[in-house]
Amino acid sequence: MSYLEYQAKYTPSGLRKILYLNWPLVLLLVSVASVGFLMLYSVAGGSFTPWVEPQIKRFALGMTVMFLVAMVPIWFWRNMAVLAYIGALALLVAVEFVGTVGMGAQRWIDLGFMRLQPSELMKITLIMLLAAYYDWLPGEKTSRPVWVLFPVFLILLPTFLVLRQPDLGTSILLITAGGGLMFLAGVHWGYFAAVIAAGVGLVTAVFQSRGTDWQLLKNYQYRRIDTFLDPASDPLGAGYHITQSKIALGSGGWTGRGFMQGTQSRLNFLPEKHTDFIFTTLAEEFGFIGGFSLLGLYILIILFCVVTALATKDRFSSLVTQGVALTFFLFFAVNMSMVMGLAPVVGVPLPLVSYGGSAMLVLLAAFGLVQSAHIHRPR
Repeated sequence: MSYLEYQAKYTPSGLRKILYLNWPLVLLLVSVASVGFLMLYSVAGGSFTPWVEPQIKRFALGMTVMFLVAMVPIWFWRNMAVLAYIGALALLVAVEFVGTVGMGAQRWIDLGFMRLQPSELMKITLIMLLAAYYDWLPGEKTSRPVWVLFPVFLILLPTFLVLRQPDLGTSILLITAGGGLMFLAGVHWGYFAAVIAAGVGLVTAVFQSRGTDWQLLKNYQYRRIDTFLDPASDPLGAGYHITQSKIALGSGGWTGRGFMQGTQSRLNFLPEKHTDFIFTTLAEEFGFIGGFSLLGLYILIILFCVVTALATKDRFSSLVTQGVALTFFLFFAVNMSMVMGLAPVVGVPLPLVSYGGSAMLVLLAAFGLVQSAHIHRPR
């Protein structure tokens, strides 16, 4: 079967596309976002302003984008992968010159009606480009050095630009998601063993460079590492965030203090309670059961993505679906580990729950790719 015949045969039309949507996945996304609305209402003291109302509007816009992306055949997005990556890369470069500064970092472009964070867009366009690359590359060439170096360059280029903002958390996610997709595409494990060994050397160099003229990280990033290793060393300074987070997590117990009854968030002991540390508010008010229930919703979303990846027949659809699932997993895994003190505080939002526009819109657009792969798979 030729490529054009394949397109003609496996492109449903009209109402059938809507019927072919993965509606359980849509329901799961709405459920997770609803948890976010509930927690933002709580941390605002029982008010829809200043966070719930704009978050609902952003989610509605994001869902619209998801449905529009889903209606477009998946092979169109494969053909657009290079342009999407170049566009996101151009926006990262633009941040260097016209970016808006906030909280000591230059990460956003002010569009008037919203602030766009290009690094969020890069997370998905990188997955698209790598999936298109390995869809084009013959399988026997996947692990040959010359064909491994090119995707490594594609990963490191935006990572370097994001590090300059500086945004360590997003940089880590770009490298991890990109490397993970390379592994899923079939790159030999020996390369990853070499990278891990190099990573150990890099970590050693990071610590050795502290206080020297060639210091590799910013001072505040070193303070985050110190806080991760020993939060009690500065409980009112650099260790304040994680100390208050642990207090909130522990005080929730099994069933929590009750909706809008969390003392850490209501009395403003917990910083960034509506963004990076919103999971601690959930755990304080609804306890272990509430936190585990949200984790269960996240795992179900991952499972639906895996099922879609297994059901698709073409390599691009499978890889891009697995890449979105991997990126989504890294989001909530890093955030939850961070607020529990299992990982350094790196500023990664809790997907679909934390307050924010760019992350939510881009993530829902990514799930539109998953839906497109699901709709246009052979039946």
